[in-house]
Amino acid sequence: MRWIKRPLGDEHLTAQLHHSLNENPNKPVAYWVSQLLASRHVTTYDQAKAFFVPRLEALHDPFLMQDMGKAVSRIEQALQQGETILVYGDYDVDGTTAVALMYEYLSSLGGSCAFYIPDRYTEGYGLSEQGIRFADDNGFSLIIALDCGVKAFDSISLAVKLKIDVIVCDHHRPESQLPNAFAVLDPMRSDCSYPFKGLCGCGVGFKLAQALEQNAGRGLDRLVPYLDLVAIAIGADVVSVAGENRILAFHGVEQIKQNPRPGIKALLGNKPVHDAHLSDFNFSIAPKSMRPDASNTANMP
Repeated sequence: MRWIKRPLGDEHLTAQLHHSLNENPNKPVAYWVSQLLASRHVTTYDQAKAFFVPRLEALHDPFLMQDMGKAVSRIEQALQQGETILVYGDYDVDGTTAVALMYEYLSSLGGSCAFYIPDRYTEGYGLSEQGIRFADDNGFSLIIALDCGVKAFDSISLAVKLKIDVIVCDHHRPESQLPNAFAVLDPMRSDCSYPFKGLCGCGVGFKLAQALEQNAGRGLDRLVPYLDLVAIAIGADVVSVAGENRILAFHGVEQIKQNPRPGIKALLGNKPVHDAHLSDFNFSIAPKSMRPDASNTANMP
């Protein structure tokens, strides 16, 4: 690992920030804190407040993501018509948390869902032909691929041939061409104007759930319980904890402290949940969450 020293922020802006942060004499802020904030381009009181206490209301509109409208309409159609939906995710922590989030969420809406996680040795990374065959054999008409799919040209072509629609929720940089999926949600698409490019795969899945809630005229209340999974994915996938990821991670950690899942409590071991922080996800929860066996995991509704 190579450490790179971050340059200090502009001295004038740092002094202005320090002055604004110290208008309350009962809670003085050291000058070096203002220096650190300025070096991260946090130069106003409001920006500093958002940095330390991120608000869920500051999340971007999910419909700014290319193809989001198509994805929402297709899922709503599947839910209304009672179609069976296969939630497919990669075998790493980002993929499995994304599968857990989407499976639980769609099931809460009354969806007929199943999940599929590929065998890392026989199927490898991403959306596999075996997974597509599984969907076809079991009558699935829609696949939601999480943390994978943006480069799965052959598998998605097979799905199209078999009349199975695929919605891709990925965060990896795509090729110059996109696969022939029904919808491709990926902030790294060259034609995607979504403001934040650093989401993990589980984060993209969360934005899809947010869009479904928003389209139904609901807020974020139903989605807060899933933020623990998003926070774990952010830590495990080592994406930048800035911008929208900072909001999701902050509230995800709070969710774990206030209402931890039994599995997360078990993975934290002897550590009290109220002391949990993001580094625990990297070094405690994430390594224990990796599946040691070689078999794929699938279930049927």
